Amino acid sequence: MFCCEGFSQETEVKFDESLAKSLNADEYGMKKYVFCLLKSGTNKTASKEETQKLFEGHMKNINKLAKEGKLVVAGPFMKNDRNYRGIYIFNVETVQEAEALVATDPAIQAKLLEAELTPWYATAALQETVKIHEKISKKKM
Repeated sequence: MFCCEGFSQETEVKFDESLAKSLNADEYGMKKYVFCLLKSGTNKTASKEETQKLFEGHMKNINKLAKEGKLVVAGPFMKNDRNYRGIYIFNVETVQEAEALVATDPAIQAKLLEAELTPWYATAALQETVKIHEKISKKKM
């Protein structure tokens, strides 16, 4: 007779109430954000120099919003056939708040990029990403 015995490990939940409150987490450790899909915009006539300057401003704006705690994730997509350029995850609760933030991006103002915004629900811990990233990046953008 062959018998298999399953072992279960009990994991102790270490709820940190003060951390949860500081991150505005709900009882599931989650919170509202706004997800932004960046796509190629309608401006196809910008010169190489103009495009470079606008994307330098785009990067400065990303860093500014991250330092303010308004942007918790940002990054480009690899080459794809859908005109997807990148994402932002804004640490705001409404699409209207996110619209005001994307309006500060020079590449969006110049229509090199366009933003598609939608409410999103995810772990409140996502807000800690920027702090962790600063500890693991040797070079700054």
